[in-house]
Amino acid sequence: MPTPDRTSASGRRSAHPNREDIRLESVLHALADPIRLRIVSELADGHTEMACIAFDLPVSKSTCTHHFRVLREAGVIRQHYEGTARMSRLRADDLEALFPGLLPAVLQAHRRTAARADRPHRAD
Repeated sequence: MPTPDRTSASGRRSAHPNREDIRLESVLHALADPIRLRIVSELADGHTEMACIAFDLPVSKSTCTHHFRVLREAGVIRQHYEGTARMSRLRADDLEALFPGLLPAVLQAHRRTAARADRPHRAD
């Protein structure tokens, strides 16, 4: 059963799954998309939390909202409002408790793939 996030001053809140309700299939689905993986990677790179607007994503605002919702509903991130900013935080502790080593392995693979993509192609 999802638990609502704390209510902001404006009355806005978002539901998040409890730790025990996070499912591997949902997490893997959320992490399979390159845009969502980029969001998770940025959060994992030392940002404890970031405003949604701080992510420089190559998609429309409505698509951005969709990606954050998928991550939140899968239990990968937690979101709350600070004023008008919607802040996102990686649920690394919850994911590590449920699926030890999964998030670090996925992020490491993502970084290796990104590094390969940045290298010039070799002509054979």
